Amino acid sequence: MAHSFIAYIDEAGDEGLRHQFRTPGNGGGSSNWMSIGAVVWRASRDLDFVGYAKDIIDKLPVQKQGKPLHFKDLQHPQRIMAINEICDKPMRIVSVLSYKPTIPDGTYVNKNQLYHYLSRYLLERISWLCRDLRKDVPEGDGRCKIVFARRGGMSYPEFQNYLRRLWDAGDNDVRIHWPVIDIDGVEALDMSHSYGLQIADLAISGLNTALEPDFYGNIEDRFARSLRPMIYHRNGNYQSYGAKLVPAIDNPSEVPHLANFTDIFS
Repeated sequence: MAHSFIAYIDEAGDEGLRHQFRTPGNGGGSSNWMSIGAVVWRASRDLDFVGYAKDIIDKLPVQKQGKPLHFKDLQHPQRIMAINEICDKPMRIVSVLSYKPTIPDGTYVNKNQLYHYLSRYLLERISWLCRDLRKDVPEGDGRCKIVFARRGGMSYPEFQNYLRRLWDAGDNDVRIHWPVIDIDGVEALDMSHSYGLQIADLAISGLNTALEPDFYGNIEDRFARSLRPMIYHRNGNYQSYGAKLVPAIDNPSEVPHLANFTDIFS
């Protein structure tokens, strides 16, 4: 049978851990945050979202039409328009957010290790979301099709093997609801070939601007506030579900701008 759900996954920020983290007034260094997230909707509505993305593109200046939607390429008013266009659509957003300066040196030393680890937490939450929604989605087999934005240097067969090792290990700390996740069907596409991934880029980058300061030290939280109704939660608990911090941060006031972000999702 066909999948019941589809999840498009993208990230904002980078994996850099060994170099200086970016500071206001200094354009160099690694991002402070790495955020990975997904937009999830019923597979039967996938073509609807192609139309939603095209509607956004049609509202952009002529010189930007015909090009893939990419948050970083949009001017601020265009970002506002794009986020407003998606914030009432029939989808959910799941994100895992990592403040990298809190990660001890030597924790992640292999290529893509941090990305794999954060993706595990993301897939846990995607699987819970789809399990929660299954009663309202009768079509399909209950599984979720996983589509990543292709990353340079990332082997997706290797990632599939990583998931199989997690499944085989039976580790109670790994709480993925495995009947939802189609490991063999995991794939990666270029952003330019997928409107779903372009919507994921808008959503995850929009959330990330509430955490990652720009060159002048400013954050923009209006996108996170606009997207809040789309974030996966249970009984108002966002921070364990659709806005998950990894590693956990006990005192948000000690991290620049984090207290404001957690207030939005409290």
